[in-house]
Amino acid sequence: MNRRIFSSALVAALLFTGVQAFAQASSWTIDTNHSQANFQVRHLGISNVRGKISGVKGTIVWDEANMSKSSVEATLDATSVNTGTEPRDKHLRSADFFNVEKFPTITFKSTAITLANGKLQVVGDLTIAGITKSVTLDVDGPTPPQKGNGGKLVIGLSVSGTIKRTDFNFGSKFPSAMISDDVKFTIDVEAGK
Repeated sequence: MNRRIFSSALVAALLFTGVQAFAQASSWTIDTNHSQANFQVRHLGISNVRGKISGVKGTIVWDEANMSKSSVEATLDATSVNTGTEPRDKHLRSADFFNVEKFPTITFKSTAITLANGKLQVVGDLTIAGITKSVTLDVDGPTPPQKGNGGKLVIGLSVSGTIKRTDFNFGSKFPSAMISDDVKFTIDVEAGK
């Protein structure tokens, strides 16, 4: 059996095992206290600056019988941006970047969930500072449901991708030689039924 077929069969088996505990179309609420987004940009082409955004809220609908009917809607609190340096964080909250006075949240709404090369991908509309673009994110998970605090079922997953600052007119005063156009990010999510 070649490696690709084996990998696809393994992922399908794991997904099937993990989703058997899901109802046919189950709804999961993102746990704000156990979810956050982490991002990374290159500064002056020589070092990475990392930060995080918390206040992740939303809903995941998982349909095991028809994955194409599954969906994700989420918001992140842009006012919570934190790189560990308050002057930089204040600048990131300004109109040069997130413009949190006018746009306090970042939103994502899925338009498709697919299986590509043995991995889940979610395609959706990402809105940052009032500009919406379609993005494709790689999904690690979901984990099989397990009992969390209070006995309710919980799952975990991570989504990751890279976006271009210029697509969102984000920090347009700063050339890519100063701040990379590519912004890498991962959103780690725990959700309960």
